[in-house]
Amino acid sequence: MASNETHYTLPRPEFDKPVKMLIVVAPYYKDIADQLVQGAIAEIEAVGGFHETIEVPGALEVPSAIGIAERMSNFDGYVALGCVIRGETTHYDTVCNDSSRGLTLLGLQGLCVGNGILTVENYEQARVRAEAAGQNKGGGAAAAALHLIALARRWGASRKGVGFVPSRDEFQIAGEPKGPNRA
Repeated sequence: MASNETHYTLPRPEFDKPVKMLIVVAPYYKDIADQLVQGAIAEIEAVGGFHETIEVPGALEVPSAIGIAERMSNFDGYVALGCVIRGETTHYDTVCNDSSRGLTLLGLQGLCVGNGILTVENYEQARVRAEAAGQNKGGGAAAAALHLIALARRWGASRKGVGFVPSRDEFQIAGEPKGPNRA
């Protein structure tokens, strides 16, 4: 049963320099996704931030798209949005677990990611959670990413080689000689 209990939320962070966010959404359930995006955009704009929205086929592709964007662009943070509704097979468990794990690993690498991928039993639960004027889980995911960006800015510039990502010189191509004597 969905609940509208009131929970404590952190005050909205403030920024000296505007944030640039990427919203990555899997619009499999388009009306749910639209509400999630609406909530996320409102939260980003409330702090004076900028945003871009891209769509991917499904929840499993959301972490990959964020990883690609991190390597090839200059976003401060990311909002992951989508909806997975339990079906008759174990595919639900795979999608829920693997999309969440992928986002968690990105966060442990230092990316500022808010997870707004709903994992629910039925459509009604998704509708209640997604509604921008209701539980607003899209806005909550954006708020989570914004708080992480505020922490990252508070603690200074990012450092490469932290977490699970090796430094560029630590990568080795198969068949390539090891060590400083490689030509």
